[in-house]
Amino acid sequence: MSQGKGLLAPATPTTAPWVADDDPRRIEIRSWLSDHPRPSGRELAEAGLVSPHLPAPWGRSADAEMQVIIDDELRRAKISRPINPIGIGWAGPTLVYAGTPEQQARYMPGILSGEEFWCQLFSEPDAGSDLASLRTSAVRDGDEWIINGSKIWTSYGHIAKYGILLARTSSDGQPQNGITYFVCPMNLPGITISPIVDMTGDHAFNEVFFDDVRLPADCLVGEVNGGWRLAKVTLSNERVSLSGEGALWGRGPTARDLIDLAQPLSHDIRPRDRDDLVQCFIHAEILRMLRLRMLSDALAGKQPGPEASVRKALADDHGQEVMDLGQRLAGTASLIAGRGPGGVAGDIGDIWSHGYLYAQALTIGGGTSVVQRNIIAERVLGLPRD
Repeated sequence: MSQGKGLLAPATPTTAPWVADDDPRRIEIRSWLSDHPRPSGRELAEAGLVSPHLPAPWGRSADAEMQVIIDDELRRAKISRPINPIGIGWAGPTLVYAGTPEQQARYMPGILSGEEFWCQLFSEPDAGSDLASLRTSAVRDGDEWIINGSKIWTSYGHIAKYGILLARTSSDGQPQNGITYFVCPMNLPGITISPIVDMTGDHAFNEVFFDDVRLPADCLVGEVNGGWRLAKVTLSNERVSLSGEGALWGRGPTARDLIDLAQPLSHDIRPRDRDDLVQCFIHAEILRMLRLRMLSDALAGKQPGPEASVRKALADDHGQEVMDLGQRLAGTASLIAGRGPGGVAGDIGDIWSHGYLYAQALTIGGGTSVVQRNIIAERVLGLPRD
């Protein structure tokens, strides 16, 4: 998942207006923030404010409502959490779920503080959405595992200190039954990282090659051949994190931002574009309501269902819809870097011109929309396999 240049900060968190301003839980967080007006990533982590849903000492075992309250108070204080999306969002919860106490003590402080950046080593040239067909191998040799193969679309692998790695340890039985989950230091001999520069000009993605890489045995997470179960834990967190409010995987502009920019141009907008703007706003509201439904279920203590996958599949198309409309409204100005709808220039314009190119990745990253819809059809609607 890329955070390309020119993108907006993460979308405003869902607020909790039903919780009184003088609620003791709010006051507790405000008191801590008053004592730490400019907290470091490590201070936020030690206070359990980076991933408050995790159990102590990594979080606060916070329920959904408390998580929203913490988001509210951090936003009010204009404090951002550390940037480490793979580590905080995916690797951390998986290590808490299946890692040893020693692994948690070694990796979790650096993950939550943002001091040790992580990447994801899952996808391969022939195993993207069909992850179970991966071929990168791991063979046990005494106290080490020898890794051979390659991974692709590894976001920020060139700056990561560690990666979460899936490798094949058995070819017997069903493909998913022979996959094992590892922590992989990215500076090991035999690892070669080759940049992939996308059409926005960013170097976010990489191809990673493993040539007889020797991985210490204590890098194994969970059980041998038990990695598929842990991969599902990781990917369930990914589906949620990629379904945020912004049009670009939870970041970037929204349909409402687009309409705010289009309003001064209303007399120059073609009827077709006007109709498409209305449809775009309706789609945004449907996604917002679905997100609120997910939040309400969480507040009621219900187990998560297929909504995150459904919302991601819908949000991917919507993100491209928003950015395509922005490009159309910009007209010929869209051909100039740093120009947005209505010829908006500067940083705001760059968000739209860059975002239009970036949006092409939305229906591919984190599981293609086509595969997502097949999964929903088969596992949620009970339809026969295509």
